[in-house]
Amino acid sequence: MQLNNLRPAKGSVKTRKRIGRGEGSGKGGTSTRGHKGQKSRSGYSQKIGFEGGQMPLQRRVPKFGFTNINRKEYNGINLDKLQEFVDNGKIKDVVNMEVLVATKLARKNDLVKILGRGELKAKLEITVHKFTATAKEAIEKAGGKAVTL
Repeated sequence: MQLNNLRPAKGSVKTRKRIGRGEGSGKGGTSTRGHKGQKSRSGYSQKIGFEGGQMPLQRRVPKFGFTNINRKEYNGINLDKLQEFVDNGKIKDVVNMEVLVATKLARKNDLVKILGRGELKAKLEITVHKFTATAKEAIEKAGGKAVTL
């Protein structure tokens, strides 16, 4: 160990400048707040969305329509996606929530609806929350069963 390779212990030297600790520190005086004005004062805070007295965006934008708080959001899975998983060997003959969660087509607490896009050749017994009419028809045409939870 020589004087030219001495180093302070790791973590002992702070890199950020401390503001408001005298002129010699380089961050004294106004403490990086500039001169005068609302933002320079202590205790300054501003409402979320405040735009200096200008009408805020949230109030400028027109509001219309209706949001149903009781809406049920279904995770849609198309028949062609199921057929693709059958072709890859990820789905056998039974499709239920456990299988869909395992194949990452749905999450554990999702409501699932089978949609009718694509063609289903495999004979599957599908148990989910909802089916479209075309999907149900296609499943039964392929020799499978559509069971609603």
